[in-house]
Amino acid sequence: MDINALQALVIDALEDIKAKDIEVIDTSKFNALFDRLVIASGDSNRQTRALARNVQEKVREAGGTVISVEGEDTGEWVLVDLGDLVVHVMQPAVRAYYNLEELWSGSAKPSTDKSAAARARGTAAR
Repeated sequence: MDINALQALVIDALEDIKAKDIEVIDTSKFNALFDRLVIASGDSNRQTRALARNVQEKVREAGGTVISVEGEDTGEWVLVDLGDLVVHVMQPAVRAYYNLEELWSGSAKPSTDKSAAARARGTAAR
């Protein structure tokens, strides 16, 4: 399946179950593993699981392949690997914490905040 058709299918499947803040990131210039990253939010464990399941069902109905699914047990962050496109369905707090948009956008700048760097290393800033 063409990457643009797959992307449209995934977005439609997410919108069907009322996903919030759907974002698509072209990752083709950053890695060779996949070309697109779709990130969406769900309000509860139940909704994130339903969103991920709907994506899987729609892709399979269209003749696509679901390579793997991770995180359905807890539903806080569910990853659906579709090969050239990877879908992350997250609850808002988890999404804000990991901030995948900044990580994959290529516009991330090194932090100059020493206290933030110390917290990331697990040590106290001095």
